[in-house]
Amino acid sequence: MSGVFAFIAFAVAALACVLAAIWIARSGKRDRSDRNATLAALSVTALWCLAVAAVGGDRAIALFAETARDLAWTMVLFRLFANDGRDASLQLVRPVIGALVLVQFLQLVVILIGLDGGAGRDAARTAFETLALFHILVAVGALVLLHNLYAGAADMSRRLLAWSAGALTLFWGFELNFHTVAYLGGGALAELNGLRGLVTAGVACAVAVGFARSGGELTFRPSRAVTFQLLSLVLIGGYFAAMVLLSGWAARFSGDLGRITQVGCLLAAAAFAVLWLPSQRFRDWLRVMATKHLFKHRYDYRSEWIRFTDTIGRPTRGEGSLSERAIQSLADITDSPCGLLLVPDEDGALTLGARWRWPQIEVPAPAMPLELARLLEREGLIVDLDESRKGISHHGEAQMVPAWLRDQTHGWAAVPLNHHDRLVGVIILGRPPVHRGLDWEDFDLLGVAGKQVASYLAEQAGQEALEEARRFDEFNRRMAFVMHDIKNLSSQMALLLANAERHADNPEFRKDMLITLRNSSDKLNALLARLGRYGGADTGRRERVDLVDLGRMLAKRFAPSHPVKFSGSGRCPVQADRECLEQALVHLIQNAIDASAADKPVEIEVRNEGLRGAIVIADEGSGMSAPFVRNELFKPFVSTKDGGFGIGAHEARVMIRAMGGRLDVESREGFGSRFSISLPSDAAEKLLAARSDPVLIETAGHSASHARKNEVA
Repeated sequence: MSGVFAFIAFAVAALACVLAAIWIARSGKRDRSDRNATLAALSVTALWCLAVAAVGGDRAIALFAETARDLAWTMVLFRLFANDGRDASLQLVRPVIGALVLVQFLQLVVILIGLDGGAGRDAARTAFETLALFHILVAVGALVLLHNLYAGAADMSRRLLAWSAGALTLFWGFELNFHTVAYLGGGALAELNGLRGLVTAGVACAVAVGFARSGGELTFRPSRAVTFQLLSLVLIGGYFAAMVLLSGWAARFSGDLGRITQVGCLLAAAAFAVLWLPSQRFRDWLRVMATKHLFKHRYDYRSEWIRFTDTIGRPTRGEGSLSERAIQSLADITDSPCGLLLVPDEDGALTLGARWRWPQIEVPAPAMPLELARLLEREGLIVDLDESRKGISHHGEAQMVPAWLRDQTHGWAAVPLNHHDRLVGVIILGRPPVHRGLDWEDFDLLGVAGKQVASYLAEQAGQEALEEARRFDEFNRRMAFVMHDIKNLSSQMALLLANAERHADNPEFRKDMLITLRNSSDKLNALLARLGRYGGADTGRRERVDLVDLGRMLAKRFAPSHPVKFSGSGRCPVQADRECLEQALVHLIQNAIDASAADKPVEIEVRNEGLRGAIVIADEGSGMSAPFVRNELFKPFVSTKDGGFGIGAHEARVMIRAMGGRLDVESREGFGSRFSISLPSDAAEKLLAARSDPVLIETAGHSASHARKNEVA
């Protein structure tokens, strides 16, 4: 009964294939590239159905026809990918199609060798099992390709592909299950064989309907994400096939040896699946290989730009600072695991501005010399650090790369961030997990993305400058009111003094009142003068100031309120505005006292360094973090003290710079801070002045010699 059912089913299938081919040839759209391949596939399928109906499905002629049928439908699947008319889709599937065709030709070899009349029963069974495995592999590969075809197609194309893709999915899906059952059961069930014919008839009808619904051009957009899924499915299918082959091979051993072999194969396969397939390194390698060999371009520019914009443009709350997100946005493009941001300092040299997932690297200050920064600004050059380590140079940059970056082999590329021909910063990218060199696509994409990052950073800097200017304006308005009130008070006190001089009757009272009022007036006028030049404007006054005397005097002034230690001997004369220098030191000493415990002394040290004099204020207080010192300490209105106005450190640095000096800071959280002020020595200033007047050279030389003797003493 099952034989009659199978005969009728395959006869109906042959008739359906013939009618479908005639329909497509006469009425189907002629502008589809898969038309001829479909006609050939339907014709070969009809011949296979006739062969199975006539002699059965296990005869050599039927098996040859079945292999030819699979080849024909594989070509149909390949031509479906070519409907978009672009090379990218063909390059995407060509390796998989080639593998499927190779497996199908191996089927022919197995049929010729294992199923001829002279082969024994064991050889015939081995050939049958091998054929079933080959059919399973072909079905899995075809289903994966169909998934990629449909998932990567545009919405319009999906509607046009629905019938054809659905028919092929039904065909290959049934073939997968049919041959799996046949392999596991040692032969195909008669009922399934008959049902196979009915499925073939349904596939032919669905393909014909698909051509009736087809249109002109089909567009195919291969998705990289879908491609990686495809490769994963191919690996899973290959892994499944390998497991089946190993199990079949191990089953041939008898007794304990067979069980031991099966257990060993199972453990080895499990270890492979657990340790290698899920590893990040393997996935990165697979992604690089797929991108390199399956796509025309390395990057999916649309996806990369969407991810870049999302990373750098998301709100900062809980997501890191803009500097960190700027590094991440470029690192994500190249799969770099970490990165650094170097930003220009006041002198133009590059220093560390931020780091992303790279805490272990030590970055000196300055991190990159001024010459290299100017080269990157002028040329917009992306530096391949591997080439620089080999001495390869395009604009002379190899000799300018700092030693710490050459020695740090994990550094991979340096991307300049140029905004309107101005260098905003440089991002150092870490090496990707899969080692590769930079190519033209990396340079192009990183160059464009670097300019976009520079615009974000420049916009942030502009916003901060505007906010600072607004707060300064508000502060200046408040100070103007204070100055106005103090001026009125000073005038009133001066008037009171004048009246008291004329009308006071008691000479002693008048004397005391005059002294008090005169001192108060002097203090108010001094305060008014200081407020008038608030902000560190250079008065232009220069005089000889001994840092030893000034430091000792300030130590005595603050000693009653907090322990202060002073160290320094001899003389250390410098050229400075004494009042401004004293005001700057008062700010720094008071900050050190506020940061220190009551029993921790503040140290004031004076050093004569020949051409420069230095005074150091050090404390053992709470200290400051490196990011705060680098980005916040000298910004006005930013303070670590509760209720602090954040003006002292900013004003001190501005005034010291106005006098030609320098203020350096060293601080560590939990250990304290150290502020160093360096000013030109009095002898050095005279030597510079003597260049224009030779008569003064001898006098300046004697002054310098005298200063050195005092330092030795």
